[in-house]
Amino acid sequence: MTGKRVVFTGGTGKAGRHVLPHLLSRGYDLLNVDLKRLDHPCIHTLIADLTNSGQAFNALTTHFGFDCFESGRPPAAPDAVVHFAAIPRVLIEPDNETFRQNTISTYNVIEAAAKFGVRKIVIASSETAYGVCFAEGDKQFHSFPLEEDYDVDPMDSYGLSKLVNEKTARAFAMRYGIDIYALRIANVFEPHEYGLFPGFLADLASRKRNAWGYIDARDLGEIVHLAIQKDGLGFQVFNAVNDTVTANVPTREILRRYCPDVPITRELGEFEAPLSNRKAREVLGFKEAHNWRKYVASR
Repeated sequence: MTGKRVVFTGGTGKAGRHVLPHLLSRGYDLLNVDLKRLDHPCIHTLIADLTNSGQAFNALTTHFGFDCFESGRPPAAPDAVVHFAAIPRVLIEPDNETFRQNTISTYNVIEAAAKFGVRKIVIASSETAYGVCFAEGDKQFHSFPLEEDYDVDPMDSYGLSKLVNEKTARAFAMRYGIDIYALRIANVFEPHEYGLFPGFLADLASRKRNAWGYIDARDLGEIVHLAIQKDGLGFQVFNAVNDTVTANVPTREILRRYCPDVPITRELGEFEAPLSNRKAREVLGFKEAHNWRKYVASR
């Protein structure tokens, strides 16, 4: 049990509503900051617009619940901040608004946390930074596997906003000498969504834009926990993705069929996801608990 106080932004969203209960089970004291309330009896939601700098600063120094008034002390900054709040993809808001909200809210949250002396910040980046997910046309990857030193080159407003956020995080980590870890989160799946996988297995080309990767929302919670616990790395990027390719044929065969001219830069495990989590496994100690094969009947 950690006892750390964590402000989590965007906890009412698709990923956050699974990550927060996982963090709660790990012993964190949590405050959710979002535009909508999270329906959870043990996690209070503060309604705030994080594109407003004043609201972002205020959100990081507020009580986590009514019981906090009993201490007789005003609220202090948290031990860590996890920033997931964002417009979650393209085609929800106009492109310029997606870019504006995602970049400004991230700047505001990181600035507030850094200036309040928070030493650990985790932000949600995205697989879309690799540039293929929301690309115009059939764009090819540069190489496989996709690892954190890849030349990311998104052309869409959402992926571009995530790349800018990584640069913002790097700048603040250098300026303040703190840890800020950016998680390039793969296509998130909730437990009830494994019913979609038979369709993916029948149409392997449909997963190319996601590099045949995924992240179980509960495993994402564990990655966030491990990122909070791992200190001293400065600015880092980690792919947040499960181990296994979303296919019933070996990874090399998938890449031969659909990306025949893309170079492969190292040996791949038989069913290793082309969007690689090797760094998360080796540096953070991540071990997945929710391989899709546990929930999908084999064919």
